[in-house]
Amino acid sequence: MNVKEYMAELGQQARVASRAIAKADTGIKNRALLAMADAIDTSREQLVAANAKDLAQGRENGLDDAMLDRLELKQSQIDTMIEGLRQVAALPDPIGAITDMNYQPSGIQVGKMRVPLGVVGIIYESRPNVTVEAASLCLKSGNATILRGGSEAIHSNTAVAECIQAGLKAAGLPENTVQVVKTTDREAVGELITMPEYVDVIVPRGGKSLIERVSRDAKVMVIKHLDGICHVYIDVDADKSKAINVAINAKTHRYGTCNTMETLLVHSDRAEDILPELAGQYQSLGVELRGCEKTRLLLPEIKEATEIDWETEYLGPVLSIKLVDDMDEAIEHINRYGSHHTDSIITENYTLSRRFLREVDSSSVMVNASTRFADGFEYGLGAEVGISTDKIHARGPVGLEGLTSQKYVVLGDGHVRQ
Repeated sequence: MNVKEYMAELGQQARVASRAIAKADTGIKNRALLAMADAIDTSREQLVAANAKDLAQGRENGLDDAMLDRLELKQSQIDTMIEGLRQVAALPDPIGAITDMNYQPSGIQVGKMRVPLGVVGIIYESRPNVTVEAASLCLKSGNATILRGGSEAIHSNTAVAECIQAGLKAAGLPENTVQVVKTTDREAVGELITMPEYVDVIVPRGGKSLIERVSRDAKVMVIKHLDGICHVYIDVDADKSKAINVAINAKTHRYGTCNTMETLLVHSDRAEDILPELAGQYQSLGVELRGCEKTRLLLPEIKEATEIDWETEYLGPVLSIKLVDDMDEAIEHINRYGSHHTDSIITENYTLSRRFLREVDSSSVMVNASTRFADGFEYGLGAEVGISTDKIHARGPVGLEGLTSQKYVVLGDGHVRQ
């Protein structure tokens, strides 16, 4: 069959499975998640071997270091996948929860019940761990899902999918609850995002071009973020040790992630005290620095930052630095050039930190913490299907609750409207 027919078949199967998983009780869903964790644990060698094929092919095809970093599946990441599945199993099941139940003057009770979205389509590049994260969250939240990974991770995703299928089968759930698209044909993406009769929401995780395409062409709701232009602002009242540790971690913990700092803002009155030591550490770690005019007076050896730098998600060992006169200037810069993803302030001033939390328009705003914490696993969500910088439905890391909706429920006792 051609791609259009193949994707329609996946959609039909997902729609049928979504009705079954929506009715599954918490115990059955948790059994499936734990069985998936066990399957992954016992399949480590197969997963690493499959990933090695993808890495070798990626190098042959000229994938850059950032993409290869996202693609690599290390033992520590397998550990995280297993822990994520177990953490999701331990989380409260949101489905069926009724809230805000109140009596109305007519005598009826009105409240809201949390329900699944239905079928979730997830499109992603590299990162085989996304297959597990997406499957676990969709399953626990009562949704069926269609997963379309990148062609560069086809062997890894196929191996992970076998573990997922084993877990579903062990719990007696429909194996079509989680389906991994087996074709690498790009036409599959176009079909997946234009099947509103089968798919209720799309979550794209990948490069800007992918997300822009999905946002432009999709005929169903999209949960997304475009860029990860994240900032750390070192305030005049910052603790020097905290500032240096956070700024180093936010940039160098991993380069190819959307929650990595790309621009460092420093209060002018603290620049001479902090920047030379910080710059020395960055340069010893191989980070290229680009600075504003004031920064280059302190660090004349670094490159000049241009307007484009403030708008760039490097996804590599490059950092732009700007000196600001106060927090107002820092906030103005973040809200103008940032991508509304994650931004952090380093300060011991409680009043300023509260203002920063209120006024920075991002999905995650932090005080004295690395932007690298903006992650579903670190937030206690078990995992995430993506990070949303939109303001409607879900914002920030999208976990269980972000994959549900609410419907009104009404309780009466023969009530009729007068």
